[in-house]
Amino acid sequence: PRLNRAVDDRTAEWVRPCRCRGSTKWVHQACLQRWVDEKQRGNSTARVTCPQCNAEYLIVFPKLGPVVYVLDLADRLISKAGPFAAAGIMVGSIYWTAVTYGAVTVMQVVGHKEGLDVMERADPLFLLIGLPTIPVMLILGKMIRWEDYVLRLWRKYSNKLQILNSIFPGIGCPVPRIPAEASPLADHVSATRILCGALVFPTIATIVGKLMFSSVNSNLQRTILGGIAFVAIKGAFKVYFKQQQYLRQAHRKILNFPEQEEA
Repeated sequence: PRLNRAVDDRTAEWVRPCRCRGSTKWVHQACLQRWVDEKQRGNSTARVTCPQCNAEYLIVFPKLGPVVYVLDLADRLISKAGPFAAAGIMVGSIYWTAVTYGAVTVMQVVGHKEGLDVMERADPLFLLIGLPTIPVMLILGKMIRWEDYVLRLWRKYSNKLQILNSIFPGIGCPVPRIPAEASPLADHVSATRILCGALVFPTIATIVGKLMFSSVNSNLQRTILGGIAFVAIKGAFKVYFKQQQYLRQAHRKILNFPEQEEA
């Protein structure tokens, strides 16, 4: 914003805002104000320095009246407290969502009437602590990749158990090479898959329990059996699918590049 002092403007207000010397020592107040506005971009408390000597401009404001001072102080406090309040509201929303999900899961697993009776007789503090842990435990349980551990054991000892080849074809056959398998952490959909699978698991366990163990009278026992059956069946299919992918990678070949006929 520097202007040459030789500019003939007798009405303009000049100011020397920094350590610059020579022709850049003086600058129009109006030009400097526009420069400061461009740098602050609406934030009147932002610091602005000279682009040449890096000296900070000394900016002062007229004194505020008591009402405006209180309003300005309140605005600053709200601006600083806003992020913390938003974070608190988000954490509170997640907490009460987890409490609600836990309560619905209890009624779904043990039955609507029985679940209400259990929660009515339970200590309120226990409910406030115990109910939110239900989705947390489901998510942690979903993160246990027991199928991979079982598959590694089967690949290691399947040649000694011939019955496994009849259940999972090719699981004990020798492979020409050991393919590199992707890390579970590299799967970009694993987080969403774990979250959705964990939260929908009680519903699936309840449905499978009603379909496969309808003769069991207890809702809790039926749901537990349904959950165990679902995990076992799903795990068996997952082990078989991963083994077939493993064999497919192990037996892949790279072909010769086709030679082009000379013109």
